[in-house]
Amino acid sequence: MTENETTHGSNFITTIIEADLKTNKNDGRLATRFPPEPNGYLHIGHAKSICLNFGLATTYNGTCNLRFDDTNPTKEDVEYVDAIMADVRWLGFDWDNRLHYASDYFEQLYDFAVHLIRTGNAYVDDLNADEIRQYRGTLTEAGTNSPWRNRSVEENLNLFQRMRAGEFEDGSRVLRAKIDMGHPNLIMRDPTLYRIRKTSHHRTGDTWCIYPMYDFTHCLSDSIEGITHSLCTLEFENNRALYDWVLDHVDAPCHPQQIEFARLNLSYTVLSKRKLIQLVDEGHVNGWDDPRLPTICGLRRRGYTPEALRNFCDRIGLAKRDSVVDVALLEFSVREDLNKRAPRAMGVLRPLKVVIENYPEGQVDELEAVNNPEDPDAGVRKAPFSSEIYIERDDFMENPPKKFFRLGPGREVRLRYAFFVTCTEVIKDEKTGEVVELRCTYDPATRGGDAPDGRKVKATLHWVSAAHAVDAEVRLYDRLFSKANPDEKVNGKTYMDFINPEALEVLRSCKLEPCLADAGPGYFCQFERMGYFCVDVKDSKPGALVFNRTVTLRDAWAKLKKKS
Repeated sequence: MTENETTHGSNFITTIIEADLKTNKNDGRLATRFPPEPNGYLHIGHAKSICLNFGLATTYNGTCNLRFDDTNPTKEDVEYVDAIMADVRWLGFDWDNRLHYASDYFEQLYDFAVHLIRTGNAYVDDLNADEIRQYRGTLTEAGTNSPWRNRSVEENLNLFQRMRAGEFEDGSRVLRAKIDMGHPNLIMRDPTLYRIRKTSHHRTGDTWCIYPMYDFTHCLSDSIEGITHSLCTLEFENNRALYDWVLDHVDAPCHPQQIEFARLNLSYTVLSKRKLIQLVDEGHVNGWDDPRLPTICGLRRRGYTPEALRNFCDRIGLAKRDSVVDVALLEFSVREDLNKRAPRAMGVLRPLKVVIENYPEGQVDELEAVNNPEDPDAGVRKAPFSSEIYIERDDFMENPPKKFFRLGPGREVRLRYAFFVTCTEVIKDEKTGEVVELRCTYDPATRGGDAPDGRKVKATLHWVSAAHAVDAEVRLYDRLFSKANPDEKVNGKTYMDFINPEALEVLRSCKLEPCLADAGPGYFCQFERMGYFCVDVKDSKPGALVFNRTVTLRDAWAKLKKKS
């Protein structure tokens, strides 16, 4: 096992935590937090962080706060706050009475900033954003001091107070830390701490017109809340120096330890918030909860379960270096969970009518079908069988090739839980030549699916009685991108050029077993031979069922692991 690999219960972060608890660091406490910005919907990458922070608190009898880092009112909305709380709860976690907002601390943060000015560690700068970037320098060249860097403490205090009072326009002045314009870490070259934003805040209204920057807010919010271990992704590794600098230069209640871990990168997926916003805003998907998106609300609507996502996050573990996880592992986790719990039913997605000519007219047989072979307590159900049924159109070929073992002229197959049937006639549309109906005979001695004379067939087909079928719309979802790494630019193409046009197929004439007639929103099941499906929580209505395909039955990841 390398340093980047992990077992289900042990990793480099748990090693740090256990050592701290053993030495009674932080008085033997463990306190983590999940700190989303309320400027968008959470995705599966956030699920990894949620499971990590709340999971560690559970494992080590600690606490985990939910804190919204709401410091940019131009992009934040209460809609995102509500959605984030719903996602965390759906994943199975709760923050009890530990719900916090960075905006709760605005007055304290302002006082910390004033302290930095008084101690000569911060100054008001008149450079605009472009000029600040120009003065910062490069990785190989030191930056240049701002002309306003050596203002007196009194002048800086006066200007900062006037910034708060709203005397200056947006972008005209900022408060910067006075650190070192020649620092090898560009983040430490006098970073901005406050900027002017004359925008109403979703919680504080118009009380404030200056807002603290994320890097200044985050470490101090952690300290105010008594966080012991501040866990974040590798993109914040360089920010750790500023995290520590701020806490070292103010009278902070405590000094949490920032620890970085690799973010989740998933094949055939983009997890950049900017890119997800573009997909939504430009109408490439149908909103943030589109089942093709990796958002938590999209995965929930598609039929993914919280148990599957938690198991997936446990499987991928924690690493110190970025890598890409095969999306097939996520699909395997979902399939594994649903296989144990999802009841079975038969659903014909592309129906072809079959008339069984020797079946007694008007007769209905109630056949016994197993609800879930993986669950001995799931019991059985009754599936009605009649003289007219539907089978999958793909289960018939008029001129079948050698390795096609399903139904064809003169061929005998087994109907699941029912009888052997033999195709005797093919009915076609006179104008198009399309096969529209099959005529068959059945062997009543094969009830239940076995022949008393011991003869064998090579295929078992699912079916639905035509007289008892429930009509439904079924949406077949697939991966949103056709390229494993859609973020990789190839010949000038971007991720937008790799959107999979077959990521959604809508089938509107599907026929389902009658046991699904009253299935409510969120109900999940396996359509035998077809995959796992759930009732859409938004568009499905009584009498107008809409099912989403959650995942196919194909187990690509398990096959890959077996070969390796």
